[in-house]
Amino acid sequence: MAEHDTSQEKTEQPTPKKLREAKQQGQIPRSRELNSMSIMVIGASGLLLFGAFMLKSLSQMMSTGFSLTRAEILDKQTLFLRFEQAFWDALAGITPFLALMTIVAILTPLLLGGWAFSVEQIAFKPDRLNPISGLKRIFSAKGLMELVKAMAKFILVSVIAVAFLWSQADTFLNLGNEPFIQGLTHAAWLFGFSFLVMSLALVLIAAIDVPFQIWDHSQKLKMTLQEVRDEMKETEGRPEVKSKVRALQQEMAQRRMMEDVPSADVIITNPTHYAVALKYDPDSMAVPVIVAMGKDLIAFKIREIGIESGVEIFEAPPLARALFAHGKLGQEIPGQLYYAVAQVLAFVFQLQQARQHGFDLPDRPDPYIPTDEQV
Repeated sequence: MAEHDTSQEKTEQPTPKKLREAKQQGQIPRSRELNSMSIMVIGASGLLLFGAFMLKSLSQMMSTGFSLTRAEILDKQTLFLRFEQAFWDALAGITPFLALMTIVAILTPLLLGGWAFSVEQIAFKPDRLNPISGLKRIFSAKGLMELVKAMAKFILVSVIAVAFLWSQADTFLNLGNEPFIQGLTHAAWLFGFSFLVMSLALVLIAAIDVPFQIWDHSQKLKMTLQEVRDEMKETEGRPEVKSKVRALQQEMAQRRMMEDVPSADVIITNPTHYAVALKYDPDSMAVPVIVAMGKDLIAFKIREIGIESGVEIFEAPPLARALFAHGKLGQEIPGQLYYAVAQVLAFVFQLQQARQHGFDLPDRPDPYIPTDEQV
């Protein structure tokens, strides 16, 4: 009973197949904190990088917009052209920043889990409208974790923001003493730098949240020992099915092999335990080929078909064992057995000629088998 309980505990790491199926269903590790941190930090850096250019474009747009003459204000066509020009000036000023943020928003998810699109995730599910299920999600361990992260972010960002603004208080107060354009540029830079400093606080939150999300995702996908076994059976095939397939394959191979026996020129036997059928056509073959081979019951079947088909049966136990041990079905005979097989085939061909024309029967040879090839 204890062993059964252990097999039902999710103690095994998810298999590659399990991970692939989870990704297809949209179940991948995601960290909102990583996305937020990337957007905030890169956004703040983008403000510092493109801030002067954006400020110059917007200033030019406002300057152009507020320098209209009375005649231009009363002329609808001119007024429309001025508004259109102001729109394109503003768009040109913020386009580099918007392009940067778009790239960050698209590429950040690739850092953790990669892209995953699943129709199941966007499909309508009635249980999502169930208030009881919603309350369970809110008061779950994950909901508690989200609350802790939100409080931590608020406290951390607040502390860093207050400390930084307090340290830069004199600089902010002195902005009023600077010329307008210079003060405006300095203020924009201070705003971007303050934004960057406060955004860097999210790096610590993301550094904690990313490993937690990876661990949590792995825990959710853990499998029981029985699930791993079932998956292996499905992937590799059940042993009984594989055994049945192998048996069918062997049966089909033997059937094809038996169909080639009548085309053989000679069957060399043990005489009872082994049988090897050889075919040799001087016009199309350089070396004799093994068309059938087997032992015991298969050898008996080969001999039986050979006798029915009129194939010559030649008893040579050492040669039969050597061919069976070193030869391969459908391939040429081993080179070290060329001479022995040539003796047998020469005898068979002479025997057929003698029977056909009434000549004296040739003497039966004793094929020479090299010592190393004897089995």
